[in-house]
Amino acid sequence: MAKINGNEIRPGNVLEHNGGLWAAVKVDHVKPGKGGAFAQVEMRNLRNGSKLNERFRSADKVERVRLEQRDMQFLFESEGQLTFMDTETFDQVTLDAEILGERRPFLQDGMTIVVEFYDSEALNATLPQKVTCRVAETEPVVKGQTAANSFKPAVLDNGVKITVPPFVGPDEEIVVNTETMEYSERA
Repeated sequence: MAKINGNEIRPGNVLEHNGGLWAAVKVDHVKPGKGGAFAQVEMRNLRNGSKLNERFRSADKVERVRLEQRDMQFLFESEGQLTFMDTETFDQVTLDAEILGERRPFLQDGMTIVVEFYDSEALNATLPQKVTCRVAETEPVVKGQTAANSFKPAVLDNGVKITVPPFVGPDEEIVVNTETMEYSERA
């Protein structure tokens, strides 16, 4: 494992801190008028989901952990647990459904996602950046509404509400960015 300075922490980094594994969620670099600069880091514990805000000065050393990433196929959800299968070894792992947070509705049967492991312990799961969804309902097209940045509300087949361009109608398939939860393009 590599030690990095406190000012080198970036969102998405996994750190070993206070005996636990933490993912950096948000990092703000602060330069106060008096005193030295520091990084204000919001972290989420990968094992129990708790949050922590911590200050790291540039002289502070933290242990950066590299997680092994494996492509796994989503099989099913049961009692708040998601079950995934390694497509090469056919090993199955289960993760808490809370790990995906508000992106959980985008998980589809048979979808291949990236599961991150520390030693042999599954800690995190990441959805593909773009997912194809069907528009369940949306407002009809208003003729003459051609403004470039006018969007209308839509409900997807998975229940998620997003905004789409005026030319998208019901039962059309669209591509949604799972990181920003916004319309990306037509499928």
